[in-house]
Amino acid sequence: QVQLVESGGGLVQAGGSLRLSCAASGRTFSSYAMGWFRQAPGKEREFVAAISWSGGSTYYADSVKDRFTISRDNAKITVYLHMTSLKPDDTAVYYCAADSTGWGPPGPGDSDEYDYWGQGTQVTVSS
Repeated sequence: QVQLVESGGGLVQAGGSLRLSCAASGRTFSSYAMGWFRQAPGKEREFVAAISWSGGSTYYADSVKDRFTISRDNAKITVYLHMTSLKPDDTAVYYCAADSTGWGPPGPGDSDEYDYWGQGTQVTVSS
């Protein structure tokens, strides 16, 4: 079992930055691919970013590419999402997720790929 706890959300003005953290429990964290998703009110959960178990491969949604950076520290069993140039459209609850089986179909951008989910952290961007 893996437990994921997100932190770092909050209220920020447009153009500002935030860094989200996702702390994981479990000795096998370093072998799991990780992802970040978000869900805005009244909308479907959507993919934001993903990182392979080694950190060597990363994927981003087009809407956040060049603004967000996903990274991980396996020694600290933590994955991060550094968000810059934030926009009101980035307002959502952000969730981290862990994939214990490795990426395959449907792929790192699909929520069905992931086995474990955190409770989420709210990010609100004011205009």
